[in-house]
Amino acid sequence: MRTLNKLKLSLFSLILIFVFGCNSSESNNTNLLAPTISIKLVDESGDFEEVNVEVVDVLIKMDDNSDDDNGWISLNSDKKVINLLDLTGGVHEVLVDRFPIPTGTLKQIRLVLGDNNTIVIKNDLDVGETHDLKTPSGQQSGLKLKVDALIEEGFTYDFVLDFDVDKSVIVAGKSGNINLKPVMRVTTEVSSGIIEGSVLPADESAVASVIDTKGTSEIEDDEVISAYTNYTGDFALWGVPTGTYEVVLTPVDSNSKYKVTTVSDVEVVNGEITVIEPAIQLALKVGAITGKILNENVEVTASVIVDGAEVQVNTNQEGVFLLENIPIGVYKITLTPADGFGLTVTELNNEEVKEDQINDLGNITLPEA
Repeated sequence: MRTLNKLKLSLFSLILIFVFGCNSSESNNTNLLAPTISIKLVDESGDFEEVNVEVVDVLIKMDDNSDDDNGWISLNSDKKVINLLDLTGGVHEVLVDRFPIPTGTLKQIRLVLGDNNTIVIKNDLDVGETHDLKTPSGQQSGLKLKVDALIEEGFTYDFVLDFDVDKSVIVAGKSGNINLKPVMRVTTEVSSGIIEGSVLPADESAVASVIDTKGTSEIEDDEVISAYTNYTGDFALWGVPTGTYEVVLTPVDSNSKYKVTTVSDVEVVNGEITVIEPAIQLALKVGAITGKILNENVEVTASVIVDGAEVQVNTNQEGVFLLENIPIGVYKITLTPADGFGLTVTELNNEEVKEDQINDLGNITLPEA
């Protein structure tokens, strides 16, 4: 692993979970020495083909934590439609870039979404279908995020909005409607770090995750920070506080031949990027095959072909063989007696290997030549 330094500012941690709110905007005066703000959007996770959201604007409210419609300042974010699932593997979307704001305490950030929100889901024929993402009427005026950050003259402040797609997309029962009810985290780049890495094979979609215990022993305080790998196998976990973590890689397909794989002792420092190197090889689900040869005083070699390569083992003094760490699947087992014993090679077809199980072929007698 290696660490890349990033710009550090004296900010504190702002990791929170938020829901929608509603308000409107007003203008506010700034000067040439005013602090500036940047806001990036990233995607935490989501098992869909596309999740497209229309971002209309980003607003902030200074020194005011009320729910009224006054006091909102527009950050002049460009109106755009963003596929959240493009924001993986360290990719982010800049919503606001170095926009001047007043000094004071930044109390709230509001993400205003439009009506052009859609989702693409594969049907039973494995073809992507586009559906409207409906926004409940009580949440149509914007996503309000509570913040409490001191903004001082002469500094630039960088915020990251982490959109949790899995929790934000809700299928509304019998109606068949698919609703968008965003759940997000907000962090500052200097009050948390980033974990980046890549997974092999790259075409095996997986979810990378760590658990932030919030410094307590209470499980209910734990927060899972996760991200999907992209088409090249890369992932990025944003907003990870300083600490030492176990990174868990979970294949998306429950029927995958790969199993959950972990990387321990990954250290994160606020304001820095920790890169896991080399690429993480997903571990195969494996089992074993055993059997006992009843022919006396003969050594037999048991073998299978795994990914084009032969795996073999000889029987022990009791005539028992054990083929270990064989990837799950169906195999042909070949039993080859040593020369000079007058026995023939025997093949056992369609023998299945299951994860963490031993397929016992029982007692086997090799026929005479």
